[in-house]
Amino acid sequence: MNTLKTMVFMVGLTLILVWAGAAMGGRSGMTMALMFALVMNFVTYWFSDKIVLKMYGAREVTEGDAPELYSIVRRLSQKAELPMPKVYIINQDQPNAFATGRNPAHAAVAATTGIMRILSREELEGVIGHELAHIKHRDILISTVAATIAGAISYLAQMAQWAMIFGGRHDDDEGGSPIAAIVMMIVGPIAAMLIQMAISRSREYTADQGGARIAGNPLYLANALKKLHMASQKIPLDATPATSHMFIVNPLSGGGIVKLFSTHPPIEERVARLEAMGRGR
Repeated sequence: MNTLKTMVFMVGLTLILVWAGAAMGGRSGMTMALMFALVMNFVTYWFSDKIVLKMYGAREVTEGDAPELYSIVRRLSQKAELPMPKVYIINQDQPNAFATGRNPAHAAVAATTGIMRILSREELEGVIGHELAHIKHRDILISTVAATIAGAISYLAQMAQWAMIFGGRHDDDEGGSPIAAIVMMIVGPIAAMLIQMAISRSREYTADQGGARIAGNPLYLANALKKLHMASQKIPLDATPATSHMFIVNPLSGGGIVKLFSTHPPIEERVARLEAMGRGR
């Protein structure tokens, strides 16, 4: 069901992108929008992992550097029938973790020093299982493409806004409609962001389920999520909204309207699903 939802959401994002291009410049605008998205996806496909790891100061480690973390990643990777990903540590107090990489053969798992300090070995196995499930399901690529398309839509909306301010629109028979362009500038970015976040939430549920199977016990991850949620509210992480969807728990705290635009499902719901899964074992 989550996979079907993801497919529907991705189609929706693509349609919004095409509509945004058409609103700006008719057929030529549609072509420009698609080309722009393709270029952005190509760049992010090849370089997003290096960018995000460098952004958070991640340091690659060997088994000698972090024996417990490395051994957990290696054992669970073998269990999940995945190539051994590179292992990184981020010197941050907030307990968190994420996976990155364009495919299972070029993947990396990163964990903060904070997460290794507060979790037991079993709980850490639950977290690593979750991240390996992301790799196995190619969620990193899906989320990156979704974020790129959403970004392209927002960029087109900004271009349309500046074009109208400076009188740069000259519609012809094949050009876009000024009214459609105005609607696109307002509705397009919001709709794209909501769909992107819905995709992220859907993939988190799937990774929780897959990660629980990889780790061998759903309660490992359920207990870890409880600890991580409490700690993330107290300990800040200098994270950007553009990469917050990658972490196992949202590194950005906030309430009210912020929760309406969350990249992660409610922790309470995730824990409830995992505990129900544990009872059904």
